[in-house]
Amino acid sequence: MKKIGFLSFGHWSDAPRARVPDGGESVRQTVALAVAAERHGFDGAWVRVHHFSHSLSAPFPLLAAMAARTTRIDVGTAVVDLRYENPLYMAEEAGIVDQLSRGSSGPGRLQLGIGRGSPEEAADGQERFGYFLEEGQTWSEVARERAALFRKAISGAGVAVSNPLMTHGTPARLPVAPLSPGLEHRIWWGAGSRAGGVFAGTEGMNMVSSTLMLQDDGRPFHIQQADQITAYREAYAASGLDTGGQAAVVRTVFPLVNGDDNRVIGQLRETEDTVGRLDGGPARSGPAITGPPAEVADRLAEDDAVGAADYVLFALPSQFGIDYCSDLMAKLARVAHDLGWKGQP
Repeated sequence: MKKIGFLSFGHWSDAPRARVPDGGESVRQTVALAVAAERHGFDGAWVRVHHFSHSLSAPFPLLAAMAARTTRIDVGTAVVDLRYENPLYMAEEAGIVDQLSRGSSGPGRLQLGIGRGSPEEAADGQERFGYFLEEGQTWSEVARERAALFRKAISGAGVAVSNPLMTHGTPARLPVAPLSPGLEHRIWWGAGSRAGGVFAGTEGMNMVSSTLMLQDDGRPFHIQQADQITAYREAYAASGLDTGGQAAVVRTVFPLVNGDDNRVIGQLRETEDTVGRLDGGPARSGPAITGPPAEVADRLAEDDAVGAADYVLFALPSQFGIDYCSDLMAKLARVAHDLGWKGQP
């Protein structure tokens, strides 16, 4: 296991005795989670982006706060839904966050996952943000076009025509500002299928793949996902580009150490994939990996996709609160260390 991080959805609930009762507490605890993750030796603190729901939405102010409170750990997204984004404005925001994460020296720490986004509660969310499909367009096509413009902008290419009256009569194209050198190497495409992985590799991005795949050929989830990683790496090698090459996977993992663990999580023991239909097609998701630490380590060691990945992101039940999640991260770090991770649990 090379690198580990957490992935938080930032869920909150106004139910009685909820540990994360509202959105304000959710964002504050997410910053605290990043601090705790760095203390436990994690390599990354990542958040998921969802709109119109009780979870994290606008990521850049949150990522900036996470970067400001930490010194070493990556801050990332999995993923920013490009259906809701202006790519040039996003390029400016990403440049600022990455510069803030650099401190006085060293590379930036932003690991920015982008993509088309997942099925969501809002039926007209993009329209409420002012974005509409033209006839014949799909949101997948729009997301890929916006990704291309965003990546062009963060690379420093000119994207706006200058005004000769303001630039001494010299025609030029103007880049966005501020730029953050190296950010173009830390863009991750959220791929939900083998085809999505091939696209990420062909375009020279890194790839992040979650606990759900929008495909199913009957084989176990982790084997299909490992094939996705192989296809991604083959496409990346063929691209001739040098702006990506890393693959990340997400896993839901709960080492059960004591009675409290069994009381809170024990009922989530799963051994089988979940199979169904989503977005009009087949879908398969992997099980939560739950049990005593040695059993959890064995199951992760047998997971082909975990073994192939450069980065493993552990999904945190952030609604359980900072104390529970910090304790969980300590247990996950110990399991990862047993599987060859070189961090300090």
